[in-house]
Amino acid sequence: MLRGGAGFAKNAVSNASRLQLTKPHSQERLCYKFIEGVTMASPIRRVVTGKDATGKAIAMIDAVATTVHRREELGVTNTLLWVTDAVPADLSNCEDTANKKIGVAPPPGGTLFRVIEFAPEREVKADYKTRLGIFQAMGLVSEGESREKPRDPLMHRTKTIDYAFILSGEIDMLLDDSEVHLKPGDVVIQRGTNHAWVNRGNAPCQVAFVLVDAKD
Repeated sequence: MLRGGAGFAKNAVSNASRLQLTKPHSQERLCYKFIEGVTMASPIRRVVTGKDATGKAIAMIDAVATTVHRREELGVTNTLLWVTDAVPADLSNCEDTANKKIGVAPPPGGTLFRVIEFAPEREVKADYKTRLGIFQAMGLVSEGESREKPRDPLMHRTKTIDYAFILSGEIDMLLDDSEVHLKPGDVVIQRGTNHAWVNRGNAPCQVAFVLVDAKD
């Protein structure tokens, strides 16, 4: 039972009336503009539940997700869907946590949920050095002997357990000296190891990720 007092109930009703859409695929799709020669990411409908003033379960948010960040030079579009900053998570908090400013990894002791769409590699225009520099500036590096010159510029390791589910398209997960080809319906449990994602196909690949903070 969610217990947040009258304040939470009032906020829940307010959020529900403000955020719920009768038509989930609304004109917000227009924020995904067309760029010639580049395959743009597909919008993602996000439904977030909560409780109203009577304690009844409701869809507080039903809309196209709008926390979308595209890095054209990397060929990735990141849609952030939810973040928690503690385990257990605080169910009384009615904040839309997708509005949090967050890096690649979740907060300490927390989790994050995102969908990344990887454009076909042939559409990525930036060279190896440029992409490597971007990732290094983000604090994303691999460990071990390949740290300075990894097999792929986006090879990295985070101190997390990542649950990945291939939604559409196909993609290769590169490891230190091997790789795994993945198709829709495949899942990956990435346990804090070096890896990179490369889309060698002709269509975008969407992957849903849940990252959980971890320790070595």
